[in-house]
Amino acid sequence: MALTTNTSTNTGGIANKAVGVVVTDGGAAAVTTFSLGFAPRHIEFINLTDRIGYEWYEGMTSPGALKSAAAGTRTLETTEGITVSGSTFTIPTSIILASKTFAWSADG
Repeated sequence: MALTTNTSTNTGGIANKAVGVVVTDGGAAAVTTFSLGFAPRHIEFINLTDRIGYEWYEGMTSPGALKSAAAGTRTLETTEGITVSGSTFTIPTSIILASKTFAWSADG
């Protein structure tokens, strides 16, 4: 087996982590951007209400994510998902829905 790409990064041996919980109200969904203070290498965003998760890893398309449905089905999203730019990540309205509870974590 040959590897065509094998990427691993660790900036100065420093690991950063941020976590949070978001509860949306009954209003219209809005694109939401989270500022981290560091460049993320892995982001997990979970809809706790509907049990749907999205994961983004450094090197994936942006927007993009590995989507896990409540039934366990996993699909690769390449046109919709988490958008990463510098030290921020953005969640589109198709993911951050109204009247839901979300948990997220970012590692950098």
